[in-house]
Amino acid sequence: MTAGDSAPIYWDSRDLTPFGQAHLRTPVHDLAGGVGGLLTGVLGARNPSLLAINGEVPRLRRMPRPAKEVHDAVFSSREPERLIALARTYPGWAGLCYLMSGLLVYQHGGYLRASELLQRGLTTRNDDDANRYSATYLRRIVTRIELAERVEVPVLFSEESVFLALAHALRETGRTEAALDALTGLPPSLPMALARCSLALSLGRSRTVIDWTEGLLNADDLSAALLLVRARALRREGRLDAAQQAITEVLRRRKTHLALRNDALTDKALLLLDSSRRSLNPRDWGRRHEDPVPQREIAAPVPIRKDEEMRRIWEQDWKNLSED
Repeated sequence: MTAGDSAPIYWDSRDLTPFGQAHLRTPVHDLAGGVGGLLTGVLGARNPSLLAINGEVPRLRRMPRPAKEVHDAVFSSREPERLIALARTYPGWAGLCYLMSGLLVYQHGGYLRASELLQRGLTTRNDDDANRYSATYLRRIVTRIELAERVEVPVLFSEESVFLALAHALRETGRTEAALDALTGLPPSLPMALARCSLALSLGRSRTVIDWTEGLLNADDLSAALLLVRARALRREGRLDAAQQAITEVLRRRKTHLALRNDALTDKALLLLDSSRRSLNPRDWGRRHEDPVPQREIAAPVPIRKDEEMRRIWEQDWKNLSED
């Protein structure tokens, strides 16, 4: 779908997707993650500076010579330089090496360099052996990607993981329009919809966001986060009742994450301010105060010419004389 499409973009008809369960980043969650990283290092588990894997590192079977070096670099490198060097050594594997180095840098938070490496990987063709290796051995690699503010989702290595990571990296470097363009063409899904709608809203495309999220219900935290984006788009368009309905849908599901519920309550208060409603009682939502009539600006007095002033005095004197 292109940026001009008006159909909903969140409906995913696939039985299996590369997405894991969404996480909302909070101060407590960040602290727990830091402690978890320390415990991981102490207990001897996989180092967090390496690419994350779902399960064990796959054992490499018979493959051409470059595969062994690339395999070792992908699963044991903490810095991208080794993969970049392999990209220069084996041109047929360059695209794959640049992509993996880009994901590694993205995982470390180097968004500018990650965007450059990922774009280079996407524009560099691989030979058949590299494509075969990628499809066989890289499916377990997991990248934790930020879709919108505080909302993250783990994604298995795929086209979607690469483009979502690229979009986030571009967004962090201030290239919002390019980030939105990077997501064009991905299959419909809630993670993709949340990323695209957040970017579109930041660019002021409220009506596009409304069209993309039509009919959305609160089935999980991802859809609840997307409903909040929809409510903000509706509010910008002045459709306050529809925005209130979207917020009500966020609050309807009891298991909605507390951070999302708090955001929904904040947005509800902002709606009340926008509509000049003074109570949280639902009965008051039908009472709308009329906007005050704008007062006309008082014009500055026009200077009176001397001859006009004399004529006015003469007419007043004539009127007084007539009354007498």
